[in-house]
Amino acid sequence: MQMNAQKPWLKNYLEGVPHEIGLSSYPSIIELIDESFEAYPNHVAIESMGKSITYRQLDILSKDFAAYLQTLGLDAGSRIAIMFPNVPQYLIAMLGTLRAGFAVVNINPLYTARELEHQLQDSGASILVMLENFAHVYQDIANQGLVKKVIVSNLGDTLGPKGVIVNLVARHIKKLIPRWSFPCIKFNQALKIGSGHGFTKSHLRPEDIAFLQYTGGTTGVSKGAILLHRNILANIAQIESWLEPALQNRQQQLVFLCALPMTHIFALTACGLLGIRKGGKLLLVANPRDIGGFIKLLMKHPEINFFPGVNTLFHALIHHPEFTNVKLPHLLVTIGGGMAVLKKTADLWQKLMGVPIAQGYGLSETSPVVCVNTPFVKEFTGSIGMPVPSTDVLILDDDGMEVPFGTPGEICIKGPQVMAGYWNRPEETGYFITPEGYFKSGDIGIMSPEGYVQIVDRKKDMIVVAGFKVFPNEIEEVIAFIPGVRECAVIGVPHRKLGEIVKAYIVKDEPELTEAQVIQYCKEQMTSYKRPRKIAFIDEMPKSNVGKILRRHLRDL
Repeated sequence: MQMNAQKPWLKNYLEGVPHEIGLSSYPSIIELIDESFEAYPNHVAIESMGKSITYRQLDILSKDFAAYLQTLGLDAGSRIAIMFPNVPQYLIAMLGTLRAGFAVVNINPLYTARELEHQLQDSGASILVMLENFAHVYQDIANQGLVKKVIVSNLGDTLGPKGVIVNLVARHIKKLIPRWSFPCIKFNQALKIGSGHGFTKSHLRPEDIAFLQYTGGTTGVSKGAILLHRNILANIAQIESWLEPALQNRQQQLVFLCALPMTHIFALTACGLLGIRKGGKLLLVANPRDIGGFIKLLMKHPEINFFPGVNTLFHALIHHPEFTNVKLPHLLVTIGGGMAVLKKTADLWQKLMGVPIAQGYGLSETSPVVCVNTPFVKEFTGSIGMPVPSTDVLILDDDGMEVPFGTPGEICIKGPQVMAGYWNRPEETGYFITPEGYFKSGDIGIMSPEGYVQIVDRKKDMIVVAGFKVFPNEIEEVIAFIPGVRECAVIGVPHRKLGEIVKAYIVKDEPELTEAQVIQYCKEQMTSYKRPRKIAFIDEMPKSNVGKILRRHLRDL
């Protein structure tokens, strides 16, 4: 395996984007956030449920949380598990954990007790910080003594007097909080203790662990990607330099829409930490699944500049009747990641919003950004763009040999954003990271002679029909254009003669749509081995908390 000596993408970089980023001048993320707290004390850092928190207030609150953790006598490098949707408490706890000198274990707030148990056990977390709405999940495993202490927050904890009403509505009117009972300390009480104790600044090194970021479990059990402070700092610098041409000479504060959960790596780096780095305002969306409420929020905030999302979120918005009332005249970049963006969705988005979706690509293991389209892209390209500065991408065959341009192979990545390895899994680390330092992504892609990369599919999702390789993304792209199809997903199912055949799951937009119509359309559009032999109509797609369709759940049906 050799470095991609040509790096054909470099000649297509926008003017002002460096080919390489230097090593960060910050020893850790702490110094980067301290700089923003100092530079922008009066800027609004967070807006949530109509309440604003300034950088000065966020500085004090996260220090108080850090000081509380420092009273607990934890060992250096201890892990703190954090389980919140996008509410201010997440940022206070996440930043406070880093400032106290500990590592953050992000936990998907939609996890079941079994999934939560696995992550707490695997990470060896000392403390669990969570929103009361999910306390009943921990209740089921509370007697196992997995953590030393649990800190529980109410929804309205950071909202001042308004918080009392929010808690009342959540508990008694909307009945959002199932019953729970286990020993814990309340979030605001922890802040109060920390405030009285006083904070001691931690001195961390670039090699210290910042996050244990668990993968979605797409390849069996969920694994913790070890992201060091230097990995995250590198990726923030890579994204910042990539966006610089779009931000030149800009005086106004940037507004980042945080609709994707920040416990997910895409939103954590590209919204949360990049937003803080730029002194931006983070507009938090606690429940993006409430599309009606989300649209009301968008109508109140025409000042939004950055809109990261996933295909299912863009799709749900553009198909909601109220969305035609949304006007975002200051939108600089819409970034699509997490899953493939479908052309049909992207074209409708651009028609309504006047801004194309610039697709990007990354993984938990790469902090996350690897490739992205330039912010000045004029239309949806179907590609994931080019590798960001200081990143090398190779497309390799099963024998680890580089394939010619335009030939599918596994995307392998080398750069300062690549994780140190998988937590407590040296064998898997050795398998996925080559001796030369390339991370084998498990994604199949092709590279053009200009250095643009296109995802074909996940290696493990590939379907082999009578020896022919079939990529689900391609079939889904075709089916999405059938009138009456709202969403679709394709998997391979075993077949006695052919090895596997294609099965399509479809959520209808129009009840009249029939199996025969789908099969006829596919017949006109695709060669025989690619066509779905089985069609199943379902009421809704199984999705992750980011809105990614979970094909593995369809396989379990």
